[in-house]
Amino acid sequence: MRGTLITLEGVEGSGKSTQCARLAESLRARGLDVVLTREPDGTRMGAAIRRLFETDGPPPGPLTQVFLFMAARHQHLVEVIRPALARGALVISDRYMDATLAYQGFGQGVALETIRDLNAMATGGLVPDLTLVLDLAPAVGMTRIKGRRLDAFEKMDLGFHHRVREGYLEIARTDKRRVVVLDADQDAEGLQGQIAAAVDDLLRRGHLHAG
Repeated sequence: MRGTLITLEGVEGSGKSTQCARLAESLRARGLDVVLTREPDGTRMGAAIRRLFETDGPPPGPLTQVFLFMAARHQHLVEVIRPALARGALVISDRYMDATLAYQGFGQGVALETIRDLNAMATGGLVPDLTLVLDLAPAVGMTRIKGRRLDAFEKMDLGFHHRVREGYLEIARTDKRRVVVLDADQDAEGLQGQIAAAVDDLLRRGHLHAG
Protein backbone atom coordinates (compact mmCIF):
# COMPACT_ATOMS: atom_id res chain seq x y z
CA MET A 1 0.00 0.00 0.00
CA ARG A 2 1.36 3.42 -0.95
CA GLY A 3 2.09 5.74 1.93
CA THR A 4 0.82 9.26 2.43
CA LEU A 5 2.32 12.62 1.46
CA ILE A 6 1.48 15.66 3.58
CA THR A 7 2.96 19.06 2.75
CA LEU A 8 3.05 22.29 4.73
CA GLU A 9 3.22 25.62 2.92
CA GLY A 10 3.07 29.29 3.83
CA VAL A 11 4.78 32.66 3.82
CA GLU A 12 7.99 33.38 5.69
CA GLY A 13 7.61 33.21 9.47
CA SER A 14 4.41 31.18 9.38
CA GLY A 15 5.87 28.43 11.58
CA LYS A 16 6.10 25.62 9.03
CA SER A 17 9.35 24.11 10.27
CA THR A 18 8.21 24.07 13.90
CA GLN A 19 4.84 22.55 13.01
CA CYS A 20 6.38 19.94 10.70
CA ALA A 21 8.63 18.76 13.53
CA ARG A 22 5.77 18.67 16.03
CA LEU A 23 3.52 16.77 13.63
CA ALA A 24 6.22 14.19 12.91
CA GLU A 25 6.89 13.67 16.61
CA SER A 26 3.21 13.18 17.46
CA LEU A 27 2.64 10.70 14.62
CA ARG A 28 5.76 8.69 15.47
CA ALA A 29 4.46 8.45 19.04
CA ARG A 30 1.42 6.68 17.55
CA GLY A 31 3.62 4.03 15.95
CA LEU A 32 3.61 5.39 12.42
CA ASP A 33 6.60 5.27 10.09
CA VAL A 34 7.19 8.98 9.46
CA VAL A 35 9.73 10.65 7.18
CA LEU A 36 10.26 14.37 7.84
CA THR A 37 11.86 16.26 4.97
CA ARG A 38 11.95 19.67 3.31
CA GLU A 39 12.52 21.52 0.07
CA PRO A 40 14.75 22.48 -1.52
CA ASP A 41 17.35 21.06 0.86
CA GLY A 42 16.00 17.56 1.43
CA THR A 43 18.95 16.12 -0.51
CA ARG A 44 22.60 17.07 -0.85
CA MET A 45 21.97 18.48 -4.31
CA GLY A 46 19.01 20.47 -3.01
CA ALA A 47 21.09 21.87 -0.16
CA ALA A 48 23.66 23.08 -2.70
CA ILE A 49 20.88 24.82 -4.64
CA ARG A 50 19.57 26.45 -1.47
CA ARG A 51 23.00 27.94 -0.77
CA LEU A 52 22.70 29.93 -4.00
CA PHE A 53 20.03 31.99 -2.24
CA GLU A 54 22.00 32.54 0.94
CA THR A 55 24.90 34.49 -0.55
CA ASP A 56 25.25 38.27 -0.49
CA GLY A 57 25.11 38.61 -4.28
CA PRO A 58 21.99 38.88 -6.43
CA PRO A 59 19.93 35.67 -6.63
CA PRO A 60 19.27 33.81 -9.90
CA GLY A 61 16.47 35.25 -12.02
CA PRO A 62 12.88 34.00 -11.54
CA LEU A 63 12.84 31.51 -14.43
CA THR A 64 16.27 30.19 -13.45
CA GLN A 65 14.90 29.75 -9.93
CA VAL A 66 12.09 27.62 -11.34
CA PHE A 67 14.52 25.31 -13.13
CA LEU A 68 16.75 25.04 -10.05
CA PHE A 69 13.88 24.20 -7.72
CA MET A 70 12.44 21.69 -10.19
CA ALA A 71 15.82 19.93 -10.31
CA ALA A 72 15.93 19.86 -6.51
CA ARG A 73 12.31 18.62 -6.40
CA HIS A 74 12.91 15.76 -8.80
CA GLN A 75 15.99 14.64 -6.88
CA HIS A 76 14.05 14.92 -3.63
CA LEU A 77 11.32 12.74 -5.10
CA VAL A 78 13.78 10.11 -6.33
CA GLU A 79 15.96 9.96 -3.22
CA VAL A 80 13.49 10.57 -0.38
CA ILE A 81 9.79 10.77 -1.14
CA ARG A 82 9.09 7.88 -3.49
CA PRO A 83 11.17 5.31 -1.56
CA ALA A 84 9.37 6.28 1.66
CA LEU A 85 5.93 6.11 0.05
CA ALA A 86 6.78 2.76 -1.53
CA ARG A 87 7.31 1.21 1.89
CA GLY A 88 4.06 2.71 3.18
CA ALA A 89 5.49 5.57 5.23
CA LEU A 90 3.89 8.91 5.95
CA VAL A 91 6.01 11.69 4.44
CA ILE A 92 5.82 15.23 5.84
CA SER A 93 7.49 17.80 3.60
CA ASP A 94 8.17 21.42 4.52
CA ARG A 95 7.32 22.88 1.08
CA TYR A 96 6.72 21.03 -2.18
CA MET A 97 5.21 21.82 -5.58
CA ASP A 98 2.94 24.69 -4.47
CA ALA A 99 5.91 26.74 -3.26
CA THR A 100 7.15 27.33 -6.81
CA LEU A 101 3.70 28.42 -7.96
CA ALA A 102 3.40 30.84 -5.04
CA TYR A 103 6.93 32.26 -5.02
CA GLN A 104 8.05 32.24 -8.64
CA GLY A 105 4.60 32.30 -10.25
CA PHE A 106 2.36 34.59 -8.22
CA GLY A 107 5.27 36.31 -6.50
CA GLN A 108 7.59 36.94 -9.46
CA GLY A 109 5.45 36.60 -12.55
CA VAL A 110 6.63 33.37 -14.16
CA ALA A 111 3.75 31.90 -16.18
CA LEU A 112 1.69 29.61 -13.96
CA GLU A 113 1.08 27.07 -16.74
CA THR A 114 4.83 26.80 -17.33
CA ILE A 115 5.36 26.04 -13.65
CA ARG A 116 2.49 23.54 -13.58
CA ASP A 117 3.89 21.72 -16.61
CA LEU A 118 7.38 21.58 -15.11
CA ASN A 119 5.97 20.45 -11.75
CA ALA A 120 4.20 17.58 -13.50
CA MET A 121 7.50 16.53 -15.08
CA ALA A 122 9.56 16.93 -11.91
CA THR A 123 7.10 15.04 -9.70
CA GLY A 124 5.85 12.49 -12.19
CA GLY A 125 2.37 13.70 -11.29
CA LEU A 126 2.73 12.95 -7.57
CA VAL A 127 0.34 15.32 -5.79
CA PRO A 128 0.15 15.53 -1.96
CA ASP A 129 -2.71 13.76 -0.24
CA LEU A 130 -3.05 16.83 1.99
CA THR A 131 -1.53 20.29 1.87
CA LEU A 132 -1.78 22.60 4.87
CA VAL A 133 -1.29 26.28 4.13
CA LEU A 134 -0.32 28.19 7.27
CA ASP A 135 -1.78 31.59 6.47
CA LEU A 136 -0.26 34.71 8.00
CA ALA A 137 -0.05 38.40 7.21
CA PRO A 138 3.42 38.94 5.71
CA ALA A 139 4.20 41.86 8.04
CA VAL A 140 3.63 39.59 11.04
CA GLY A 141 5.80 36.86 9.53
CA MET A 142 8.66 39.22 8.79
CA THR A 143 8.56 40.51 12.37
CA ARG A 144 8.90 36.93 13.60
CA ILE A 145 12.08 36.28 11.61
CA LYS A 146 13.82 39.64 11.93
CA GLY A 147 16.43 38.29 14.34
CA ARG A 148 17.91 35.74 11.94
CA ARG A 149 20.06 36.00 8.84
CA LEU A 150 17.70 36.39 5.90
CA ASP A 151 17.92 34.59 2.58
CA ALA A 152 17.18 36.17 -0.80
CA PHE A 153 13.41 35.64 -0.55
CA GLU A 154 13.12 36.86 3.02
CA LYS A 155 14.89 40.08 1.96
CA MET A 156 12.29 40.88 -0.69
CA ASP A 157 9.77 43.67 -0.17
CA LEU A 158 6.37 43.23 1.44
CA GLY A 159 4.64 43.52 -1.94
CA PHE A 160 6.31 40.30 -3.02
CA HIS A 161 5.30 38.52 0.17
CA HIS A 162 1.69 39.72 -0.20
CA ARG A 163 1.62 38.25 -3.72
CA VAL A 164 2.99 34.96 -2.39
CA ARG A 165 0.29 34.87 0.29
CA GLU A 166 -2.44 35.58 -2.26
CA GLY A 167 -0.96 32.89 -4.46
CA TYR A 168 -1.30 30.30 -1.74
CA LEU A 169 -4.87 31.37 -1.04
CA GLU A 170 -5.72 31.14 -4.75
CA ILE A 171 -4.22 27.63 -4.90
CA ALA A 172 -6.43 26.70 -1.94
CA ARG A 173 -9.52 28.17 -3.60
CA THR A 174 -8.97 26.10 -6.73
CA ASP A 175 -8.16 22.82 -4.96
CA LYS A 176 -10.39 22.63 -1.90
CA ARG A 177 -10.22 18.83 -1.77
CA ARG A 178 -6.47 18.81 -1.17
CA VAL A 179 -5.61 22.15 0.42
CA VAL A 180 -6.63 23.28 3.91
CA VAL A 181 -5.91 26.85 5.03
CA LEU A 182 -5.15 27.36 8.72
CA ASP A 183 -4.71 30.62 10.61
CA ALA A 184 -1.05 30.83 11.64
CA ASP A 185 -1.59 34.02 13.66
CA GLN A 186 -2.19 32.11 16.88
CA ASP A 187 -0.13 30.34 19.50
CA ALA A 188 1.86 27.32 18.33
CA GLU A 189 -0.16 24.89 20.47
CA GLY A 190 -3.47 26.01 19.00
CA LEU A 191 -2.14 25.70 15.46
CA GLN A 192 -0.68 22.29 16.27
CA GLY A 193 -4.12 21.11 17.37
CA GLN A 194 -5.73 22.26 14.13
CA ILE A 195 -3.03 20.56 12.08
CA ALA A 196 -3.50 17.33 14.05
CA ALA A 197 -7.27 17.45 13.43
CA ALA A 198 -6.78 17.87 9.67
CA VAL A 199 -4.28 15.00 9.54
CA ASP A 200 -6.48 12.75 11.67
CA ASP A 201 -9.36 13.37 9.27
CA LEU A 202 -7.11 12.32 6.38
CA LEU A 203 -5.97 9.16 8.16
CA ARG A 204 -9.54 8.24 9.12
CA ARG A 205 -10.37 8.27 5.43
CA GLY A 206 -7.95 5.40 4.96
CA HIS A 207 -4.78 7.02 3.64
CA LEU A 208 -2.47 5.18 6.01
CA HIS A 209 -2.48 2.30 8.47
CA ALA A 210 -0.19 2.06 11.48
CA GLY A 211 2.30 -0.78 11.41
